[in-house]
Amino acid sequence: MKAFWERFKFHSLFIKIFIVMVISIIAVALSASWTTVRMSERLFMGTFSITNSKVISQIKANFESFHYSIVTATNNTQLSGTIKSFLSEKDSTSQAMLRTYYNMTTQMKRIQSNVDRYEVGIKIMGENGRSYATNTNNLLLTDSELNKQKLTQSTLAEPKRLMYHFYQENNQPTSQESVIVASKALMERTTGDIYGSLYITIQEGDFKSFYESFVSTGNDVAILNKEGQIVSSNRNELLGQQATDLLGYARKIEQEGLDYVNVDFRGKDLIVLADVLPSYDFYIVNLIDKQTALGQMVDTKMVALFCSAIVLVALIVVFLISRRLTKSLTLLSRQMSKITERNFHNYITVTGSFEFQELGHAYNYMLDELNDYVDKLVLTQKEQRNAELAALQHQINPHFLYNTLASVNFLVQQGSKDKAVQTIHALISMLQHALSNVSETISMAEELENLKSYVFINHVRYGERIRVNFFVSPDCTEARVPKLIIQPFIENAFFHAFNRKNEGYIHVLASQDAGMLILEVVDNGDGMENMSPERSLFGPESKRQLFNGIGIKNVHDRIILLYGKEYGITITSNINEGTAIKIRLPLITTQN
Repeated sequence: MKAFWERFKFHSLFIKIFIVMVISIIAVALSASWTTVRMSERLFMGTFSITNSKVISQIKANFESFHYSIVTATNNTQLSGTIKSFLSEKDSTSQAMLRTYYNMTTQMKRIQSNVDRYEVGIKIMGENGRSYATNTNNLLLTDSELNKQKLTQSTLAEPKRLMYHFYQENNQPTSQESVIVASKALMERTTGDIYGSLYITIQEGDFKSFYESFVSTGNDVAILNKEGQIVSSNRNELLGQQATDLLGYARKIEQEGLDYVNVDFRGKDLIVLADVLPSYDFYIVNLIDKQTALGQMVDTKMVALFCSAIVLVALIVVFLISRRLTKSLTLLSRQMSKITERNFHNYITVTGSFEFQELGHAYNYMLDELNDYVDKLVLTQKEQRNAELAALQHQINPHFLYNTLASVNFLVQQGSKDKAVQTIHALISMLQHALSNVSETISMAEELENLKSYVFINHVRYGERIRVNFFVSPDCTEARVPKLIIQPFIENAFFHAFNRKNEGYIHVLASQDAGMLILEVVDNGDGMENMSPERSLFGPESKRQLFNGIGIKNVHDRIILLYGKEYGITITSNINEGTAIKIRLPLITTQN
């Protein structure tokens, strides 16, 4: 896995470029294909709607022709005195009845001839209880059953209208048992009295012949009445169903004058065209399955195959070009990666194309400049560090020297010559320690001797109300530490930590922890407010210097300058509980 990752790392630029180009090519191909299909769809919608509008007009013409035949048969029936007599006269002699029946039959045959081109049946029923049917295409109902049907009641309620109804035998919505019924009340013109009713029936299977030649796969027709019921369709499963949604689409097209609407009808994306059959009080609705229609016009598989071929060829070309462009850069990056960290002398071999050679020369020239800069920077930092250390070591407070000498003078005058001599020796030791070679570190043992001299002098000057104890682990005595690293904190404790308290202690501790040297200065003095390891005294918000002589910030900056940011000083303090200083240094046991 590691080897794979290393290989991937050197080819990452090529892979990124190739991935971007792959995505771009596929996106362009898909966009172009989608745009082509959408343009084809719009073209199809425009032309297909015009074509199907003409088809609907032709279907309407077929229905109007049938309606004209029905109207002719209805008018002839309405005008026939023989039929009126048959349906309105009361019972008479057998001979008269026979004559009337014969004449009526002859008249009905003439009327039937008006609709002989269609497979229809004619039935008449009179108020006197008489009825007559021309053939078996009539409703399979008795006269009393027919009188109770809604279609009869609607006919008698509006006697002047020729009405069309949908009727299902046994309530089964199939083309064999569904009929379209044209009904008309037979009425006396002068008085307006109704003497009978006329029913002209056609099987739904014969009714759909008016449009069946215009339908195809994905191109269906449905005839709806004003209640939204499908009274005829080339799709038998729709026959007799309530389709209020289709009725709504048809009314929308009629009211808004639209050519078509796009709808989702029963899970299919359809184009709906519609027109009114005013003579029937029906709507003719043309349902076009968009997917099927577009599939016939646009070969989706061929488009996908063609696009895939183009994408494949483009990807091969892009692969070869991008690989060639990034190969030289990959070789250069591999050579550059072999340079060891902080090793600025590992120059690369300049070979390859012109661009690669230019990059190689530039890189080698950069290493030359970098080496010169690093050498100058190291020398400058070394000189700066020595200068800063010298300045730090010479920041001994003059008042400290003056007061110490004054204390020696006082001891001599009192006759304490031995103690005066010890004080002078302690001061000489401190001065030697502070003013010696600035580039050297000292052992922890030597630093302790210097601290003890400083503590002795302070005890001589101020008494021994502040006790100082040293706890140094034996394995730390040879550790190397910068000079004057602890003295500033003892000085601060002496002169600032016991302003309110009369006496206390200062502990100096040295130990090892996780490869580091830990130095601590702990007192039980007055303490400071809002002081914790997380709150730094060395940030820009700290405006005050807490120590005389060599300041704590100087010590902290000195440590960072010598050893890095992972080392330094942290302070913890609480009011009336004291202050704890922790100094973290690298554990060095030999002179650098």
